[in-house]
Amino acid sequence: MAHVILGLLLIAPQSFYDLIKGFEKGVALFYSASSGSIKRALDTLLARGSIEVASVEPGGRGRKVYRVTDSGRAEFRAWMTQEPTGPDLETAALSRLYFLGLLEPDERGAVLRRVTARAEADLATLSALDSHLDTVDFPEEYRDVVVYQRATLDYGIAAQRFMLDWFREHLDRHEPQAP
Repeated sequence: MAHVILGLLLIAPQSFYDLIKGFEKGVALFYSASSGSIKRALDTLLARGSIEVASVEPGGRGRKVYRVTDSGRAEFRAWMTQEPTGPDLETAALSRLYFLGLLEPDERGAVLRRVTARAEADLATLSALDSHLDTVDFPEEYRDVVVYQRATLDYGIAAQRFMLDWFREHLDRHEPQAP
């Protein structure tokens, strides 16, 4: 969450309200967040010096506009260029893709290669599980349950293949291979 907020603030300084709208208009396509979680992440980033208050509008509410500090820029860049971690590769991959234009052009290919490598590893894990399950003899009373569990695994494999193919194709467009 914090890295997504840093990305949005790197695009332009924004208020808390602007960040909520930013999530609703774009980021929510791949990353859902409540206003409370956005506020907590904003407060955490502020406390550790990754962002600062750029301005406070006059008036009763004193609307604050936040911007990224140098340490926040470094934190964002480190996150973008590190290996995608966690169980939800799709969110990690799409978050990086969404903000890829904030990196220098020569850094972008490495990010796409890391996502592709992780997708390959995840697909290999799912495929190995699928192969293993082919060797298991399930008791008759569980066969109906297993059919749908296997269908779920098949969907996961197909989705992983799609992601891998899509990112490979995008990487090839980004970094065309020499003839």
